[in-house]
Parts: sequence; structure tokens; C-alpha cells
Amino acid sequence: MKGLAKFLFEAGMLKKMRRTGYPFLGSGGESVADHCFRAALIGYLLALELEGVDESRVAMLLLHHDLAEARTGDLNYMNKRYCTPDEAKAVQHATRELPPALAARVQELTGEFNQAQTMEAKLAHDADQLDLIVELKEQQDLGNPYAKHWLHYALKRLATEPGRELAHTILTTDWTDWWFEKRDDLWVKNNNR
Repeated sequence: MKGLAKFLFEAGMLKKMRRTGYPFLGSGGESVADHCFRAALIGYLLALELEGVDESRVAMLLLHHDLAEARTGDLNYMNKRYCTPDEAKAVQHATRELPPALAARVQELTGEFNQAQTMEAKLAHDADQLDLIVELKEQQDLGNPYAKHWLHYALKRLATEPGRELAHTILTTDWTDWWFEKRDDLWVKNNNR
């Protein structure tokens, strides 16, 4: 159990680790854990749209896909021009005190995500990008003129038809539509229905 406890403290670093691309964008921000949560939710829901896809595996791939960043840090696209993290080594070191079956499982999930060969891994990669697309759409709606350029490239990284379809819907939805219904009875008369 000591190895598991240490692994959990390490995974908790992702709640404190900031995603490093946002300073280049000029607005927005989130932790790596914030990103992993919504990406896992996106991947799970996206997989439910397809026959024969293990939606739980997609979610598990996304829950594990950035674990190495507790050791390597979050390298944005500029950083990656100059630095290459050894994610496999980081995951191997992170799991070395776990029970062998658990260590193998974590390594298997991160490896499958990084190889991106299975349909589950392809959907997980799309969900990883779709989380960024949701964040960029919010920043665009808030007036960041650079978000549209980032969106252009994020869209090109999508590999599945369901991923591209969801991206299109995200781009045609205002980020406040889920709560700001633009109704007088809510905002003038304060009728909470």
C-alpha cells in the first residue's frame, strides 16, 4: 500500500501542474488534472456514440494519458520544439513501487494512448484535442483573437469522424448556452425555472 499511496501523491501533482500553453495564447488556464477530467468525460461520451468501442477503456486511457507530466512537466508546442520528454521512463519510474499487475496496467494504458493504434486510443486522442477545442472556443467567445488560429490547428489534429462532428458542434455553440438562456423570466423577473 505504501507504493500506492506514493503514486496517489504523485498523481495529485497534476492538480497543481498548470498547462503551459495558455501564456502563449494570452488568456485562459487550467491544471493538467482539470484537462484530464474533461478529456476523459469527452472521450467516454464520444465512445458511446459508436458501436463496438469500449467507452470505459477510452475514459481510462484519458485518465492516465498525462500521468508522466507529474515528472516531466507539461510541455507546450513551443517547448516540444526543443525538449523531448521521456514519458515511458517517467511512467516506469512512477509505477515501480506499485504491485506488478497494477504497474503493468498503468504502463499498458499510457502506452496504448501514445501509440494511438486502437480505435479507443484514436478517440482518446480526439478527446484530448476536443478538450482544448472547448477551452479555445470559450476564449474565442470572450474575445481572444488568437484562439481562432489555435482552433485551426487543433481541428486538423482530429482523426475520427465523431471527433470532427463534435468539434463542429462545439464551434457553432456559444460557450454560455448551457446556462445563459437569455430569458426575461430568469434575468428580469428572477423566476428560477
